[in-house]
Parts: sequence; structure tokens; C-alpha cells
Amino acid sequence: MPDADQQPRRYQYRAELGQNALPEMLYTVYLHRVPGVIECIQGEVLKRVFLRDGAVIHASSTDRQDSLGVFLHRTGRISAEQFAFTDKLRAHSPDKRHGELLIEHGILSPQKLYEGIQEQIRSVVWSLFAWQMGEVAFSIGDFEESDMVRIYLPMRQVILQGVKRAPDAKALVARLGRKETQFEPIWKTEDLIEIAMEEPELELLRLVDGKRSLYDVCTRGPFSPAENARIIYAYHVLHLIRRRVAERPGVVKLRLRSEPAGTG
Repeated sequence: MPDADQQPRRYQYRAELGQNALPEMLYTVYLHRVPGVIECIQGEVLKRVFLRDGAVIHASSTDRQDSLGVFLHRTGRISAEQFAFTDKLRAHSPDKRHGELLIEHGILSPQKLYEGIQEQIRSVVWSLFAWQMGEVAFSIGDFEESDMVRIYLPMRQVILQGVKRAPDAKALVARLGRKETQFEPIWKTEDLIEIAMEEPELELLRLVDGKRSLYDVCTRGPFSPAENARIIYAYHVLHLIRRRVAERPGVVKLRLRSEPAGTG
């Protein structure tokens, strides 16, 4: 893992997950559009997400369940025997990385290892959307990339895909308001391209017209009502839609018609 924590950092944003929603925090961080590191702490576990140009380029974790060997075994890329063998070798050679041992002993090719590391990094990012409690902090500052395996995940894609993967999104969906709440579209086509929106997701977005209620949109959408609701929440976080403000009762709007020139 890069020694990014050894560089001086300026914390620009800090919040508690119990009081704030992670997707909304990530969007706030995204607006900075500067190099930096998101640090997420829960108990003894520290997960870091490295950002550059509004995209995630790397992630790391101190949780052994997120380690490369455990991930490769969990996803069926190496067997239990291969994992135990290389894990034992690593205990006797702490200067060697698990990936190096897998290649040296012919267990994985460099290409297969690289693909596995990329998926492992993504899994660290997605795992944060399962956290209900913890502290999130964002610090601005450059970091060393020489030892990193880089990925490229635009932050707005991270938010949408992370919300879709969240094991329990009830608390997130509750932030949308009552089932009678109406939303109106404010998206631009270039937004949808950056998010890499798929056709069914676009179909759901087009149901938001400022007239249909949240309940109507969720029941008419292409996915299950619960899945539609969590995606609508992501759209709201991403500023693709916004709550429609109802007109104040008792206010009468007058339309004035101009008199034709020369009358009087």
C-alpha cells in the first residue's frame, strides 16, 4: 500500500456515517475535483480511496477480508490449497507480496493477477456502501502512485453502482421523502454519458417528469419497486433530478397581456 498517509494533508471534509449518507458525502467530495484521499474508519478497520480528476484510481484496506489472497480465494481465482501455500510462504518472506508469490510459483499469470487486483480494488470501494456507522474524512493532497495498480472509476459511476450494490438501502431511500413526493428532471445528456447509464436506467429516469409521484415512478419503473427507489435516490444525489417545490396555496398568478400599439 502506498505511504500516502506519510504526506501532510489538509482535511477538507469530515462526517459521521450514522448522521450522513455515504453517497451524499462522496458527491460533496466529487465537487472538489482535486487529488486527495477519502479515509473511512470503522473500529480498527481503515479503508482508503484515492482520487484524481474526479475519479477513483485506487483503494486499500486494513481488513484482512479485503486482502488480495482472501479475495482471490473467495472469488474462485485460486484454490484453498494454493491460498494456504502462498500465505505460509508470505509469513516467512514478509518482504514479498502475495501477488509475486502467485506468479513465481506458476499459480497465476501476470495478466490474471492484474485482473484480480483490479477487481479486488473495486470490491474495497463497493464494500463501503455496506457500512452503516463509521467516520469519513477527505483530505486534499497529492500522493505517490508508483506502487499502485490503477483503476479508473468516475465518481458519479461509483455513486450509482455503489447505491445499487448496497445490501440495505432502506435508510437511503427514506431520505427521498414521502411516497407523494414529486421530482422533476434537471439532467443533461453529457451527464448520462459520464455515468455510463444503461437503457433500463434511462427508462426509469425518463419517468421522472415533475408530475408523477415517487410511488408512481417506483411502481412503473423497469426494476422492482425497491430497486427503482434506490436508483431514484442515486439520481437525486447526482443532481439528475430534484424535488419539485409545490406552489404556495392561496397565491394567484396573473398573466398580463400587452395592449396592441396605438390603442387608447
